[in-house]
This record gives sequence, structure tokens and C-alpha cells, in this order.
Amino acid sequence: MNEHTMLSEHFSLEEMTRSGVALSRGIDNTPSPEAVENLRLLCLNVLEPVRRRFGAVRVTSGYRCPELNKAVGGAPLSQHLRGEAADIHIAGMEVGRKIYDFVRQNTDFDQMLFERRQSNGCRWLHLSYTTRRPNRRQAAEVAV
Repeated sequence: MNEHTMLSEHFSLEEMTRSGVALSRGIDNTPSPEAVENLRLLCLNVLEPVRRRFGAVRVTSGYRCPELNKAVGGAPLSQHLRGEAADIHIAGMEVGRKIYDFVRQNTDFDQMLFERRQSNGCRWLHLSYTTRRPNRRQAAEVAV
């Protein structure tokens, strides 16, 4: 596998591991084969349905190695560490709500958080999928 490996029709391994923080700090964000498989399942089961329904999807954070997760202030047990989660950019509240409702009604997701940074109004959806247990279908709105 290399960075050009396609995990699904529209999502590449490079896209799911890209990080400006990792580049600027010289962090090797290479996932294990297990994490790559988890990313593939996340893409197939959650991100591809969103892409087919809404068009282009911009992943802002996918897999994170432990060093990167710590550098960005990620939760110690974040699903990003296992390749089970991705954050996608949301351009506006209306589109964000439509995607949120679509995922809730049409996919088998584990966790979906509609997140908003209070300091600058930036919005994103945290989406996860797992095979370690039944997906919880946990959905919430969070201000950080």
C-alpha cells in the first residue's frame, strides 16, 4: 500500500492520513494494516454514502498516530487512533444539518458529533464506524 491506494471509490489513503500538523512537526502518521482496514470500512459504510448524496466531502482529520493525536489535543482513546473516525468540513449549518440527518437515517455509524468551535465558528462532523462491537449510533451536537 502507498498513499495513492484507494480505500473506496472516492477516498484515498493519503486523504485519510493527511495532516498539516504532522507535516509541520515531522510526525510519521503511517497507519498499521489494521487501521487501514478500519479506514476502508469507515469510507465504505459512512463516507461514501455521504459523498453519493451530497457530492464532494473534505476530510479534515482521519487516522492519527498517538503522537499526532496528542499534538492536536485528541482524546486519549480517540477512534482516530484506530482509523475508525474522520472529521469532515461543514460549510454551513443548513448543509451540516442535512448531512447529520442523512447519516443518522441512512448509515450504520458508531458516533456522529456535530462539532462547532466557539472561538471562530468553524464546524465539522466527527463520524465513526467500528467492527469491534455493534455500532452505537450515538449522535450529538457539541461546542468546543
